[in-house]
Amino acid sequence: MPRDFNTESLSHDPIHGYIPFISREGLPAGEVSEQELIDHPWVQRMRQIHQLQTAWWVFPSAEHMRFQHVLGAMHLSSVAIDRWYESLVASCSNVPSRPYVESLVRMAALLHDIGHGPFGHFFDDHYLDQFGITHEDIGAVVIQKELGELLRRVRRNPNGKLGPLEELDPGQIAWLIRRPTGKAELEQGHPSWLRKLRSLFSGIYTVDNMDFVLRDAYMSGYNTKAFDLSRMLHYSFFTAEGLTIHARGLPTLINFIETRANLFRTIYFHRTVRAIDLALEEMFGPTMLRLFGDKKGKPMNPLEHLDEYRRLTESTFLVDVQRWSQHADLELVQLGQQWDALIARNVSWKMACERTFNFHAGEAEQTSIFSEPDLVERRIRAKLPANLREIPLKIDVARHYHRPSGRLPVGGQNFLLDPADGTPRELHDDELFRALPTSFSIFRVYSQDHRHDAALHSAMNSVLGAVVDSRTNM
Repeated sequence: MPRDFNTESLSHDPIHGYIPFISREGLPAGEVSEQELIDHPWVQRMRQIHQLQTAWWVFPSAEHMRFQHVLGAMHLSSVAIDRWYESLVASCSNVPSRPYVESLVRMAALLHDIGHGPFGHFFDDHYLDQFGITHEDIGAVVIQKELGELLRRVRRNPNGKLGPLEELDPGQIAWLIRRPTGKAELEQGHPSWLRKLRSLFSGIYTVDNMDFVLRDAYMSGYNTKAFDLSRMLHYSFFTAEGLTIHARGLPTLINFIETRANLFRTIYFHRTVRAIDLALEEMFGPTMLRLFGDKKGKPMNPLEHLDEYRRLTESTFLVDVQRWSQHADLELVQLGQQWDALIARNVSWKMACERTFNFHAGEAEQTSIFSEPDLVERRIRAKLPANLREIPLKIDVARHYHRPSGRLPVGGQNFLLDPADGTPRELHDDELFRALPTSFSIFRVYSQDHRHDAALHSAMNSVLGAVVDSRTNM
């Protein structure tokens, strides 16, 4: 189909160049444009939630928001379908038209982060977890209940129009954005082609993590071209087993995995970023009771208060807490003073020492000393001089898993085709990643100043075993 420039608009992006989307101008009555979804308050809310959680307080240029990321992921989903649609048709039956598949994954990519709260994944761990939900659960509800009617009326994308009898299914979009549960009864009932498309959102390389690795590396100054996206897409295709990469593309995939791991080490797990998170943990609970609590002073479940949740962003959050130090309520004043200090980057916790440990296949972190940070703290205190055993300390363990086999149930999404045997096999065999660990953990001890770093370093060595000093703040 020739491009219809009357219905197409462009957004310029530093990572992907021009990102085309369908504008609201010139469409038939009743048809909903992609722009109407992009401009919807739920999606525009992503302009007020940072992509890098708290790392933007440490990396001055990394001020990008989740909005830029979801547009990039939407664009990448079109690029992937352009490369992979024919193999999808060849690998399973009853595949909808290419425009349907492309629009489906474009909308899933645009909306995959829509359930995020302030500070992203931190919010999942320190607020949503008490309700047994994640941002994906909220996003699935928003997609079906808040945006469902709009999504059903999306009829085209920049590369084609849906068939006369085709209509986007919000339920399929909501299912795509959620991680596999590992429970067979919850994964059944979906056609083979849809299950294969889930690998665009869950697996080793997805439209989500391919975009954020490029974007975060660029915006933080880590690397302007972090990995070879074109080569990885070129050597990928669908087989009967699922999303498969040819052996020729494996070195590029390994480079991608290494780059993503290095972003965790240097950006997401930076010592000051983790110190900010430690400070944030201490005041997040009482803060959320004030900002998102009911009249009885209990935390509210966002699924039961979607309107209020849509208005809860980092922008509103940070404006509200900065007013508290001038409040008449003394409890709020004290909390506000803590926030004033954090916003001024006066972080109370300083890294004294750290160790990084890699875990390979057959080495379970759960059986190591890392499984009990409280025990490690007690042992470290016991090794300190008597006059230092009661000083304030924080033990922090930052973990990263290189591949889905290290954190089930998102395995089973990716496969490797080696021409030598001709049969795709699941992409997690240790022989394929011999140079890579299964996971790594960065173990750190924080105190409130650097006066006792040497003593803490010596105590940690006694507990964990003498190793080369790896402190990064010396």
